[in-house]
Amino acid sequence: MNGADTAFVLISAALVMLMTPGLAFFYGGMVRVKSALNMLMMSFVSLGIVTVLWVLYGYSLAFGDDIGGGLLGDFGHVGLKGIRPETLTGGKEGIPVLAFALFQLMFAVITPALMSGALADRVRFSAWCLFITLWVSLVYFPVAHWVWQADGWLFKLKVIDFAGGTAVHINAGVGALAALLVVGKRIGFRKDPMRPHSLPLVMLGAGLLWFGWFGFNAGSALAANGTAATMALNTQVATGAAMLGWLAYERVRHGAFTTLGAASGAVAGLVAITPSGAAVNAFGAILIGLVAGTVCSWAVGLKFRLGYDDSLDVIGVHLVGGVIGTLLVGVLAVDGVGGATQLGRQAAGAFSVMAYSFAVSWLLAKLVDRVVGFRATEDDEIAGLDRAFHAETAYDHSAVGGTTALRGAPAPDRRPEDPLPDHGPGNQPDNKKVDA
Repeated sequence: MNGADTAFVLISAALVMLMTPGLAFFYGGMVRVKSALNMLMMSFVSLGIVTVLWVLYGYSLAFGDDIGGGLLGDFGHVGLKGIRPETLTGGKEGIPVLAFALFQLMFAVITPALMSGALADRVRFSAWCLFITLWVSLVYFPVAHWVWQADGWLFKLKVIDFAGGTAVHINAGVGALAALLVVGKRIGFRKDPMRPHSLPLVMLGAGLLWFGWFGFNAGSALAANGTAATMALNTQVATGAAMLGWLAYERVRHGAFTTLGAASGAVAGLVAITPSGAAVNAFGAILIGLVAGTVCSWAVGLKFRLGYDDSLDVIGVHLVGGVIGTLLVGVLAVDGVGGATQLGRQAAGAFSVMAYSFAVSWLLAKLVDRVVGFRATEDDEIAGLDRAFHAETAYDHSAVGGTTALRGAPAPDRRPEDPLPDHGPGNQPDNKKVDA
């Protein structure tokens, strides 16, 4: 066992695990206050569901011996059967397979969590849990096998996806698009303001994602070596460039540099460099970041032109950013890797994953909707999903809510089941005043 590489992969796995709570904060701050906890839970629950599925059969389907055609692994490692602490990857020197399995588990956890932002404010929590159970089993595990297992058909086609442009971001982005087309739009979409309730929470989440992404990208080298160093540097460079690109476009288009734009631009850069960072130099990373920041900033507005309700811009950032990063490998890869042939391979990888993920995700969303009902009731959606599904609220307004408390009189006692005043930012139409 190579102790240094093993330690590096274990630390990287912990960093990737931190990305899921970071994503929860990022998305949680972007929704209205009445459904903030629900948004946190839609990401956080993936840590439980996918972890159990990964041990039961997910690792085996993704990284087991191919059962034919490079499409899926076998069931030889169900329950991680046959994998002992001393079982190593590689030949005479490597890392424990258990460390690799842990690292890849964290990728499997965050991928369905990414989709949750597209469906914010309007789905039943139990239905969401059922959907991601089916989705990782029938979409993520097979696609991970295609891309990263030596027998996978995209791996053998020599598609370059170092850390998840296709398997994670394109997969999640197009899956989210399919699901939201089944679920439908939020009540008040394009009519009521739906502003983020806590931009500091958004920035905190973006910072945690940025931090964890070094494990996500550099850790994919599976060794503490020059490739990991290249990937880490390019991750930082592309992310910074993408943030600047997003802010510049935003300033020209909308006249302001927003904190939400800075956070979203950073995430767009992280997404775009994920598949390509090990194949490009630092100058290429700058170009990838600038393209991703600018194009993704433009792409988030497509939902208003095309009429789909992507609540938190999952499609504009993850699908578009993933496609940009995957295709630009063929343009910017160094050491003779780039070129028309590689660009064709990258396009085949990106669009085959898009087609498969969209079709299966749409069918699964339809199935969940028919069997248990995917959409929350109108009353629950209007009142907020926190009370309806979690019997909690993100913030306790009992000491400050209501006009009598602000005029000096003691706030009235409230039972836990009584509704709290909803004075969250973005929950009032622009032409109405909040009674303060």
